Amino acid sequence: MVPSMQDDSISMPEPGAPKVSDLCVTALYRFTPIEDCGAVHGPLEELCRTEGVKGTLLLASEGINGTIAGTRDAIGRVLDHIRGISGCADLDVKFSPAATIPFHRMKVRIKREIVTMGETGIDPLSSVGTYVAPHDWNALISDPDTIVIDTRNDYEVAIGSFAGSIDPRTATFRDFPAWFRGRREQLLGHGKAPKVAMYCTGGIRCEKSTAFLKEQGVDEVFHLKGGILKYLETVPEEESLWQGECFVFDRRVAVGHGLKPGTHELCPACRRPVNAEAAASPHYEAGVSCPRCYHERTDEQRAGYRERHRQEALAAAQGRDHIGARLLGKTGA
Repeated sequence: MVPSMQDDSISMPEPGAPKVSDLCVTALYRFTPIEDCGAVHGPLEELCRTEGVKGTLLLASEGINGTIAGTRDAIGRVLDHIRGISGCADLDVKFSPAATIPFHRMKVRIKREIVTMGETGIDPLSSVGTYVAPHDWNALISDPDTIVIDTRNDYEVAIGSFAGSIDPRTATFRDFPAWFRGRREQLLGHGKAPKVAMYCTGGIRCEKSTAFLKEQGVDEVFHLKGGILKYLETVPEEESLWQGECFVFDRRVAVGHGLKPGTHELCPACRRPVNAEAAASPHYEAGVSCPRCYHERTDEQRAGYRERHRQEALAAAQGRDHIGARLLGKTGA
């Protein structure tokens, strides 16, 4: 079964249109209690491997999260299987076209959280912010009574964000609660509290961050439904308030309006995005270092990265994947 066309899928080409790739990248998540992750893990991983699907899926007692890629038919069968898991019928799914599969292998992992915040008692199923559709987002964030917070990591924000949004400059999502607690008074003031609008790549981090703010007693909390990816897919570029590109957790590195491939590449040493200016730095070496991580690594480490890069290039020339190739493997959308 191919992914349902009413489920935010890739639109089918018009008759006579140029043939497009049959591959797609699929980001998915669902907060729902999973009592036995071990029982879910085996059959799910086996199906993905049988179907030739690659990527990473995370399972936890709070639900499922991940990004996978493969043919549309294969992705459809995997999604059918996941929707058959108790509580996953309303799985949140976003599709992007792909020329190639941007992952080297398939991993299904069991974790404590499907997106790590490190806070106890946060339950997006019982308390979460108000969803705002992409076509209504501009009006909300343009309201002077609204503060807009980007819940992503600093390296993601550095390559693109919504105009006027607040950058917490967090290294990981786990840092967000402490950042908010430390700046709550500055953000909300003492009079009538402003509306708080938050966004992330695909929506999952905002499920938790808005639930966290609700738990902290903030009433008017909103978040972008489907995240930046859905906004870039559906809002025309001429109407968009997005500036720059959106970092994604796979070998595409970043996408722009219409989910077209971006201009950044990935530094394998630190997994941060690298733009043309950074690539021109004397501290940049393809496959080895970038200006942000050059002084964070030793000469010995760089020598190891250099050898790995040589082996990867050799494998690519021979038409095979290098088994030691390093990929993002994160699902922090």
